Amino acid sequence: MKVIPYGKQNIEQDDIDAVVKTLSADFLTQGPKVKEFEDAFATYVGSKYAVAVNNATSGLHLAVLALGLKEEERVITTPITFAASANCIRYAGGEVWFADIDTDTYLLSLEKTRKLIESKPKGFFKGIIPVDFAGLPVNLEAFRALADENDLWIIEDACHAPGGYFTDSKSNKQMCGNGNYADIGIFSFHPVKHIACGEGGMITTNSEKLYKKISLLRTHGITKDNMEENHGGWYYEMQDLGFNYRLTDIQSALGITQLAKNEAGVKKRNEIADNYKKAFQNKLKYQSLPNGTCNAHHLFVIEVNDRKGLYDFLKAHNIFAQIHYIPVHTLPYYKEIGYGSASLRNSEAYYSKCISLPMYPSLTNVEQEIVIHKVIEFLSK
Repeated sequence: MKVIPYGKQNIEQDDIDAVVKTLSADFLTQGPKVKEFEDAFATYVGSKYAVAVNNATSGLHLAVLALGLKEEERVITTPITFAASANCIRYAGGEVWFADIDTDTYLLSLEKTRKLIESKPKGFFKGIIPVDFAGLPVNLEAFRALADENDLWIIEDACHAPGGYFTDSKSNKQMCGNGNYADIGIFSFHPVKHIACGEGGMITTNSEKLYKKISLLRTHGITKDNMEENHGGWYYEMQDLGFNYRLTDIQSALGITQLAKNEAGVKKRNEIADNYKKAFQNKLKYQSLPNGTCNAHHLFVIEVNDRKGLYDFLKAHNIFAQIHYIPVHTLPYYKEIGYGSASLRNSEAYYSKCISLPMYPSLTNVEQEIVIHKVIEFLSK
């Protein structure tokens, strides 16, 4: 039987042609394809600026640095995410504070976050990093109001959600990463994500100040802007301690063609999600969908009591499900630095039951029917 993974890239001939053409061009990195990709991505999500980076983890790191996070300053995020959402705070020497998730959306709970903030003195926290988990957008309008009340910045971890959106209180569609409510948005171009570049990421913002700071930090803190007239074409300055977090032209060429297909990809992902929902309705729990929201569906997560049993049963039939995620506060590193006693009941209860089923645009109807049949067969045992 053919293997059915939980996710995979979809590389077509136009993607291959774009990469080959770039390999024959003058620039393999630091060339025009990077800016072309950035401009196309900013247009797609509706942000003023976009900065391409070598991966989303680098993007998160640059985001906290650009926002001025200092040692021992505190930032709130969700425990149900990939570790990078929290690790970026630690990279800057900050302290991670976890707020629990909503039991229906699996997103960072606004009320739990509010209670955590209100339990501490004003100024105790510096920012919030909500995550568009599985592709479901956080209602950033509500989080923005909370952040403004407490002088906090917001980084939207939108790595799962290019093409997703929520509808705000004025009935306006707010695309993930458009910068209207978050200070900075972060996207991932890992192969199992919507837009596959091998590795890669994008930072979006509507702030020119943040855009310039991020752009500088991405390339060693070095700039040549406006220096040639007084010094010559060879001259540059290192103005900050930055990093080599650049994306190449080769990856950007692939990103451009992949981005052009994302709208169709999100539509297909939602068709797959609808099929799962129809098959599993009244049989098991899955992520809820608030009104006016488009889930970009990087993942389709269900909850089952015997998660390990289902995982092994599917694997025995060449269906490779996955678990998203082990709560970050329970990982050995975080336990060793004092998070072992954290009580995040919703997150821990969710983790005990969650399993991600195959979800990608090239998943065929026949393959999905096999997955559905095997899940229902297991539930019937």
